[in-house]
Amino acid sequence: MQQTVDIRERMIVALDFSTLEEVKQCIEPLEGHIRYVKVGMELAYAEGPAIVSYLKEKGLKVFLDLKVHDIPNTAKGAMRSLARLGADMVNVHAAGGIAMMAAAREGLEQGTAAGAARPILIGVTMLTSTGLSTMNQELMIPGSVEDVVVHYAMLTKQAGLDGVVASPLEVPMIKKAAGYEFVTVTPGIRPIGADQGDQTRITTPEEAFRLGSDYLVIGRAITNAKDPVATWQSIVQTVEADRK
Repeated sequence: MQQTVDIRERMIVALDFSTLEEVKQCIEPLEGHIRYVKVGMELAYAEGPAIVSYLKEKGLKVFLDLKVHDIPNTAKGAMRSLARLGADMVNVHAAGGIAMMAAAREGLEQGTAAGAARPILIGVTMLTSTGLSTMNQELMIPGSVEDVVVHYAMLTKQAGLDGVVASPLEVPMIKKAAGYEFVTVTPGIRPIGADQGDQTRITTPEEAFRLGSDYLVIGRAITNAKDPVATWQSIVQTVEADRK
């Protein structure tokens, strides 16, 4: 990530809620501080497309995290529809294969209004809650997590997507294989002292940026904090100090 980029534009707060009222209670104190938020399945399914409109009206960028994974034609249609919502970033599962990812990109391009920037399209490699034993034994995918993630990243690049979702720990390998400009969005971010939750491949925010992450997704560490604003400011200050 270029040093001139404002890190607040690259830290995405995950709104892991199920109602608009919960979202309002979370983001109102953080207005003027956060710049980018993530809407996942729980919130999108509960509130529908209106939640994206609400957040955009607040001046926030939106990562619509629905992890599209279906046959190519369906993925294409889904992305065509999602493009019309005004989200800034969307994603698919890289496990859907090159044909599906390429179709999703085509649908996104078709649905983007003339003259508007196409949303960033990224592929989910391996969920950060997935460890080696789960991948090898339950999913029956052989090899190391790192090797599979890099392989999925290269498939994603071949399909014409902008980047991937991966653990910060895998970012250096992805950048080496796919190039520095290939975007990496990294969940599994936990400030020192925060609960690990259901993530297994995690780092602190400053470590993630140091490893080359372009965007960080930070959720419960901020949204469940007793003082979310103070927590946010502490994270920003720690990262900025680390980058000097």
